[in-house]
This record gives sequence, structure tokens and C-alpha cells, in this order.
Amino acid sequence: MARRRFGIIGLGMAATPHAKSLIELEQRVEVVAAYSPTPARRKAFADKFSFPLVETPGAIFGDSSIEAIAILTPPNTHLDLVRSAAKAGKHILLEKPLEASTDRAMEVVRLCRHAQVKLAVVLQHRYKPAAIKLREALQSGILGRILSCSAAMRLWRPQTYYEQPGRGTRARDGGGVLLTQGIHTLDLMMNLAGPVNEVRGYATTSVMHRMETEDLVVAAAKFANGAFGTIEATTAAYPGFPERIEIACQKGGAVLSGSGLSILRMDGQVVEVAPDNSPGGAGADPMAFPNDYHRALIEDFLDAIDQNREPAINGAEALRVHRLIDALLDAGALGKTIAVRQ
Repeated sequence: MARRRFGIIGLGMAATPHAKSLIELEQRVEVVAAYSPTPARRKAFADKFSFPLVETPGAIFGDSSIEAIAILTPPNTHLDLVRSAAKAGKHILLEKPLEASTDRAMEVVRLCRHAQVKLAVVLQHRYKPAAIKLREALQSGILGRILSCSAAMRLWRPQTYYEQPGRGTRARDGGGVLLTQGIHTLDLMMNLAGPVNEVRGYATTSVMHRMETEDLVVAAAKFANGAFGTIEATTAAYPGFPERIEIACQKGGAVLSGSGLSILRMDGQVVEVAPDNSPGGAGADPMAFPNDYHRALIEDFLDAIDQNREPAINGAEALRVHRLIDALLDAGALGKTIAVRQ
């Protein structure tokens, strides 16, 4: 099968795990152009990776041989870039979130559907081996009906993190801990336990940070399947702790902690997945994680192109977590139970 020709737009912090994954997938992918509007960033990227650089995004959009584009830029730039890519007939691998607001996110999805190009969203936590093992156990029925599912994202980001231009602002990022960090765990939580129907809780900016948006959210949730749970998300928990999802079922329970997993069944059987040695981006270095999950997501994106099917994490999937985040923020602002738009 011919190698797919790729372009990359955005060469900042998020580009590294993508670049490493694309190199590891060189039998299926050839990166022929990489672009950043900042010359210094292009040089820094070129010092690490040998992909050809271009000086305008038009060099990527206008190259008919390029079949797919990885868009790895700040959230508020996604819509315009997706519009250009979709118009040019390029399949799109898009860093989370879809956009800085749900309305703009919906337009991103609409544009890709109208142009009939594949859209894959980088919510790579679904590809953790421990998450895959837990998903298989839940789907098999060995744990029975889910009674409760709770997710905790107790991360640490120093104030210097939020002093980078635009970070943690509504204009560039669209939000704080939920849309920038928590989106991964919330997406995985719903992938395991199903959609959330309603939430009630609190959202605030703690004394630990000077920033425009929220860095601390606590809420109760009711799932569509009747299960209940709690959601906690913060970047004010020093020194940062692994992502944690706890699920209680009729026939046992499970704890997903970082890259590790414990499934404890009432019949005495135990399933364990040992964690790796990565801090998982929970602490001050947000990029301290392996690129394995990115590589698996990109492989699915390539398979979707080859097989003419939807990527596993497509636009519709990503919109679910955007709408949950909207409801959590509304619940925090209004002090009442909020239905999650489906």
C-alpha cells in the first residue's frame, strides 16, 4: 500500500509526540512539509526532526500530493485552518480541543462532513493499554452493570505555565483545566461508562493561579445508563497525580490510575496492568509521557483513510466531551443542575 503524504501545521509543544509517531510509522506515512508561522519555532523543530519545512501554510494546502494534514496549533486557530484544509480535500488529524468554543467546534465538524474528508481528534488516552483492557472487560459483561463511575484529574501546573501568551484565556484556549487538560479524562470516562445526562457542581479559579479561566472543578454526574459519579479536575494539585477513573459494577470494580489498571471481580479473579514509568504529564512538564498512544491514534486515522470509514475518535465523538464541559462550566456558574446537550 502506498505511503500517505502528510503535512504538519503547528510546530510547538504538541508537535513532538506526533513527529515521533510519524517517524515510527514511516512505512505508512511520508511527512513532506511542516510549517510554523514563527521562524524560531521552525528552526527549533528542524534541530530535532528532519522533515522538510515550508514558509507558508499555502504550500501545504496547495500541494495536491499531500493527502492529510496534522493541525497542531492553538484552539482558536483551528476553524480557519480546517476550512482551508477541507476545501483542499485534505484529511485532518486535529489536536484537541476541536475549537475554542462549541459553536466553532460544530462548524469544524460540519465543514469536514460537507467536504467528505476524514476528521480524527487527538484524544489519545483511549489508546492506553490499560484503558483498552478495561473497555474490553466492561463490554464483555464480566463486571455486570455499571453502578458508578468517577474521574479525577489532579494535576499541577506552576504559574509560569499560565504566563505564556494566551494560555488559559478564553480567546485563545477557550477555557482552563477542563478544555485544555481534563478533556482527555472526560472523553475516556464517557468512552468507558457512556454519555453523561446531567451534572451539578462548582467551577472556580483557585488561589494558586492568576488566570482568566477555571483551574478547579468539582461536580456530581448522572450517566445515561443510570449510573452516578463524581468529576474532579484541577491544575492546582502539587506535585500532580495520575489520572484516575474508578468504576463500581454489579460483579466487581476497577481502578484505572495513570497507565496502570486493577480489575477486582467478586468471583476472586484479578486483572492487573502494571503502570509504566512515565509521569504522564501530571506535573510541571505537561509533555512527560510516551508517544505510544499518539501512534496508535494515528494508525487508526490511517486505517480510516485506507478503509474509507470514520476514525474511532471523530468529530461527533469529540463534540460529546465539548458539550459535557459546557454543562460543567454552566453548573459551576449557575449553581444548579444542568442537562448535557446530546
